[in-house]
Amino acid sequence: MLFDNSGYLFYDGAMGTMLQSRGLKPGIRSDIMNILSPQTVEDVHRLYVEAGSDIICTNTFGANALVLKEAGYSPEKVIPAAVSAAKRAAGDRVKVALDIGPVGYLLEPLGDLAMDKAYELFKEQAVLGEKSGADAVAIETMSDLNEMESAIRAVTENTGLPVLATMTFGQNGLTYIGVSPEDFAELAERLGVVAVGLNCSLAPSEMYETAERIANSTNLPLIIKPNAGLPDSVTGLYDIGPVEFAQQMAEFAKIGATTKIIGGCCGTAPEYIRELKEMFSKL
Repeated sequence: MLFDNSGYLFYDGAMGTMLQSRGLKPGIRSDIMNILSPQTVEDVHRLYVEAGSDIICTNTFGANALVLKEAGYSPEKVIPAAVSAAKRAAGDRVKVALDIGPVGYLLEPLGDLAMDKAYELFKEQAVLGEKSGADAVAIETMSDLNEMESAIRAVTENTGLPVLATMTFGQNGLTYIGVSPEDFAELAERLGVVAVGLNCSLAPSEMYETAERIANSTNLPLIIKPNAGLPDSVTGLYDIGPVEFAQQMAEFAKIGATTKIIGGCCGTAPEYIRELKEMFSKL
């Protein structure tokens, strides 16, 4: 069971920037680190567990057959290795969610990828994740409602894993192809996800209005996973530190009991999760 009737659950933070600081070279997919350096991936997961994460996401954001083929790998190799690394770090204390991001190609009618092809790609990921021992699936950073629907259906129709679903919205309250928070929330609830929300693109303070719109459109638990602001063009460092991040995140407690799962996206690290736990313990 992922939820009880009260309190908050804490996600982890970024994986890519953590791996980059530990030797991931430019041009190498982070998913491949599950094969090339599984101990490094496990170490990052463990840092999040030690920081207080209740749910950690596998290092599989782009681990679908189309993308991995370009790198000379396959989901059959990458996903079991990724789940294994996360499970070793999680032990019995923490849930492991199979992370699924966008396919990497636009779906019809915006692009050339058919919806049923996307469904099969997501299905392969989900089935491998369940067989490898994942406790849930986290579908994140989606912008296309058709792609989100394909991913949710692929998981719910082919596994018994609960789905946590987030899309990424701009400051105008829409995804980059124009999906509204209300349409997303309605679709996700109808398709049976266990929690719904938003991640990436924005700092916490820039997400509040969109989060309220999602919360007003569903009774599902709300997921909030913002970026640590924006990266510096020279250093690559993000401009919001752990303390300020936690302070901005505290505002989401005002949305009410709907807010259940909080964490970080790009630029965040274990110290951000630690500060979040400390902040929310006082609310």
